[in-house]
Amino acid sequence: MSALLETINPVEPFLRSDRMPHIWCPGCGIGTTVNCFARALLESQRNLDRVAVVSGIGCTGRVAGYVKLDSFHTTHGRAIPFATGLKLANPSLEVVVYSGDGDLFAIGGNHFIHAARRNMDIKVICVNNLTYAMTGGQTGPATPDNVITATAPYGSYEPAFNLCALAEAAGASYVARWTTFHVRQLTKSMSEVLRKRGFCFIEILSPCPTLYQRRNKMGDGLDTMKYYKEKSKVRHGSAAREAPLTKDGEIAVGKFVDCERPDYIASMRGRLAERLGERYVEMDEPVCE
Repeated sequence: MSALLETINPVEPFLRSDRMPHIWCPGCGIGTTVNCFARALLESQRNLDRVAVVSGIGCTGRVAGYVKLDSFHTTHGRAIPFATGLKLANPSLEVVVYSGDGDLFAIGGNHFIHAARRNMDIKVICVNNLTYAMTGGQTGPATPDNVITATAPYGSYEPAFNLCALAEAAGASYVARWTTFHVRQLTKSMSEVLRKRGFCFIEILSPCPTLYQRRNKMGDGLDTMKYYKEKSKVRHGSAAREAPLTKDGEIAVGKFVDCERPDYIASMRGRLAERLGERYVEMDEPVCE
């Protein structure tokens, strides 16, 4: 009986319990993604002393404050530059950027495409709730057409980014999309990127019941899980560019890109070796402490 009482959730050691309860709304999917991330860290047997999490501003940006890892809650849109600096200063770190669609693809959009172009060895996890949730539910860069938002009361009319297609076009080595319904697949993808070198991107569609779902009469968080189950179609391969998200259409999920190419640090060291005319020894140990 005492053993049962002492049983804890396996993800609990990864959380800063002193900061609970969290600020996320009932039905929000961000907590589900954190659960998957913790399980991926367990499955991939990462050295937690070498994992750093960087977040920007927004609902998802609070992840950095709740995980019991070295973490950085940075300025709006600047998570990727901070992560890049961490990785360059200490290449032995496994740097994970954990932020939202608005932070990464609006004010942070330029940083995203250039980090992907350079194949910087960082892992970007984007929780996409299709709106600016923390600031009132405005239209964002990933908001589908004809969606009601705080800034588009008659329906959004701006074309939305297809985030996975953008990541692929910019040169990412790994691109996947799942929803918060697909917890096992998402955990597997997170485990894969933790083992992979290069710029990796995972988009996670997540409900925002308080703003997005309510304004568009889509029900609560459970209704959204049913919606994801009904509308999602696994389409591995090139579906990233073929299937933009719409308000009511099919949701293409799966692993769209998984390729090998030299990451930024390897390319830099290779060029130095070429220019110096000598063997350039790769250093995986920290260059600063």
